[in-house]
Amino acid sequence: MLIINLLLLGSIVFLVLVLSMVWPPDSPWAPWWKIDRKRASAAGKLGKIHKNDVVYELGSGDGEFLLQIAKEYKAKGVGIEIDPLRYWQSKLRAKLHKASSLTFIKQNYNTIALHEATVVFVYLVPRALERLKPKLLKELSPTTRIISYRYKMDLPLLTQDKKNQLYVYTIAKK
Repeated sequence: MLIINLLLLGSIVFLVLVLSMVWPPDSPWAPWWKIDRKRASAAGKLGKIHKNDVVYELGSGDGEFLLQIAKEYKAKGVGIEIDPLRYWQSKLRAKLHKASSLTFIKQNYNTIALHEATVVFVYLVPRALERLKPKLLKELSPTTRIISYRYKMDLPLLTQDKKNQLYVYTIAKK
């Protein structure tokens, strides 16, 4: 019986992992996809992140993006993650990397005020990006840069890196 339960549990975990790799882009839920250090670094360069920036990551997962930004660009970062396991993982990683300029908040990003952000980074599916757009338009300064990995947004495009699937937007009218 124990072996059957373990096999069933293993099958469920495997299925969840496979589903997270092929998550449909029009899904209303955001899966957990990691961004690698190379792309995080490219996003920082493309978005012209510098030490005076306050970078908000909406759905920060394990904190990989913000850790890279803090290390390479010396920017302050605020990660917002609703999943308790990933939230604690990001806090632990920040502590291990001595990244005192990073703050992680366990909350839904829709309930967090974004007005302090000079840069917002998102790796969210198109449906989630569309639902987020009114909040960005309402709360962000016209000079705030919005960096989206993989998925395009319906906002004025400043620049892009097609190879790395990175897009930098603004809410200012061109």
